[in-house]
Amino acid sequence: MSDRIFLFPGQGSQYVGMGKVFFDNFSICKSIFEEAEDALKFKLRKLCFEGPESDLKLTQNTQPAILTVSLAAHRALFSETGLEPKLLAGHSLGEYTALVVSEALQFSDAVRLVRLRGGAM
Repeated sequence: MSDRIFLFPGQGSQYVGMGKVFFDNFSICKSIFEEAEDALKFKLRKLCFEGPESDLKLTQNTQPAILTVSLAAHRALFSETGLEPKLLAGHSLGEYTALVVSEALQFSDAVRLVRLRGGAM
């Protein structure tokens, strides 16, 4: 293990177009979006890549979108560099990404959970 700490973002870091570079350039990222869409039963990539911003800003949409893009970013980084963190942390919603990366929580469960969490908020 290294002395690296990965900190994952919370709500508020979303923007239309997020994750498209990862999706377009890394096959592992495509599979992450596909898994999220299978779990959620809607086209998350369309929302992330095209918006509309008003729909992306809805908490029940924002939270699974940020989780998915954060995990995609992590997987792309790992596939290119092999970098492993010593510690994982997240700001609010980002804690769920940290749990998925640490393998304490399955991604499909986490993405459904944060959708419910967002709806409750």
